[in-house]
Amino acid sequence: MKDNQKKFNRIQLTSKEKSELLIEGIVTIILLILLNLVIYMLLVQIFQSSLSIDKILNSFIPSIYDTFYDPNYFVWKKPIFFMLGLIDIGVLYWRLIRRYKQMQQRHIISELHYISNGHYDHRIPFDLNGDLGKLIRSINALVDSTVEAIEEERRIEQSKDELITNVSHDIRTPLTSIIGYLGLIEERKFSSEEDLLKYTHTAYMKSRQMKVLVDDLFEYTKVRQSNTPLSLVTFDMQQLIAQIVVDFELEASKKGITVDFIGNPSSLMMEGDTEKLVRVFDNLLSNALKYGVGGKSIIIHSERIGSESVITVKNDGQEIPKESLDLLFDRFYRVEESRSQQTGGTGLGLAIAQSIVTLHNGYIYANSENGWTSFVIHLPLKSI
Repeated sequence: MKDNQKKFNRIQLTSKEKSELLIEGIVTIILLILLNLVIYMLLVQIFQSSLSIDKILNSFIPSIYDTFYDPNYFVWKKPIFFMLGLIDIGVLYWRLIRRYKQMQQRHIISELHYISNGHYDHRIPFDLNGDLGKLIRSINALVDSTVEAIEEERRIEQSKDELITNVSHDIRTPLTSIIGYLGLIEERKFSSEEDLLKYTHTAYMKSRQMKVLVDDLFEYTKVRQSNTPLSLVTFDMQQLIAQIVVDFELEASKKGITVDFIGNPSSLMMEGDTEKLVRVFDNLLSNALKYGVGGKSIIIHSERIGSESVITVKNDGQEIPKESLDLLFDRFYRVEESRSQQTGGTGLGLAIAQSIVTLHNGYIYANSENGWTSFVIHLPLKSI
């Protein structure tokens, strides 16, 4: 969303509106003068018609009569004129303010129509006090949230389209091979049993590649949901990692890579979903074995820092370019497309790992420097 750079200021009335306000004032003054004359005539009639009663009252309280009711004195007129003057000023001020606020409302409605016509980067630029000021701020905040919701919806739709495109691309390649080799078998275009076994083996391996992709995609969509339930248990993180390392030792030894685990303290109790956390470490170790080109060592270090468990998985393979570090956790991202396809990676492993860590209210990041590529995981010891 483009930020609105227009300066907030008072509403500037047009010449027509100023004329309307002037006419409103003149008409109001004329009406008030006529009303005051009517009131004055009525008061004079009332005082004259009650003169006989006033004379009777004068025999009891002559000072009051002489001051306020005797038509030969004009003292009684002064407070009346003063009161009428105050009332006239109040009425004039009220009518002009009322008309001015109506004009302000027209300007606000005009701005709203402008925004509703598709100018979503525009905001009502008026700085007003009182209820209208609160209304403007509320409208601008509502427009901001609405635009953000629209953009988020667009991002979601774009994300879905990209997901479908990437899945279609990754499935199409092995599926084409499967159909091709099975077609050769169906048409008996093989010269020997060895060729037949070769074709079926290739089709089988491509099928397994597709299954890995489908499984990863299913896992990714499941853990991406913020309301995904976790089966929380209390477990020893050091023991869990030690067991995972044992499972990878054979594969690592075949590639001439050593896997070392350093746990400090020796026991680290915490809460989490062990099944999902195992998937995180499996993905990180698998990536280190697949993509740590030229590496000879994988080190896992686990420690307690404050109320967190901090686990670092690092390898001394080829470093990852800095421009790729922030993209590693994007789905289907591969640092080297050709190498990843060769090793059979789906590009979802790190995205799944990040989603699982986030579900545990933790975070994960990567850095690659000084000959080491490290993935650092922060997990709270207690589930929030």
